[in-house]
Amino acid sequence: MTVDPALVRAANDAVVAGRAESVSSWVSLALEERATKERRLLALAEAVAAYEAELGEITEAEIAAQKRADRRAARVVRGPRPPDAGRRRSKR
Repeated sequence: MTVDPALVRAANDAVVAGRAESVSSWVSLALEERATKERRLLALAEAVAAYEAELGEITEAEIAAQKRADRRAARVVRGPRPPDAGRRRSKR
């Protein structure tokens, strides 16, 4: 098995800092988290496929409408965004 040296350093740093018992336990946890994520993504894909099989394909318009509804229903929990947040500054 080949592992990115930066990830090995991160695992060793976690052990030294007491955030992991060993490199092996750190790697095992990472693999467990990835397997859990994969299972959830598969379940989501299956749910969408079942929905679309029964009710038809979800359209781009439906997705856009849901995004708008989600934005309207969202609550700010960290305070207001600065006026220029998320905007790129133009180079002059």
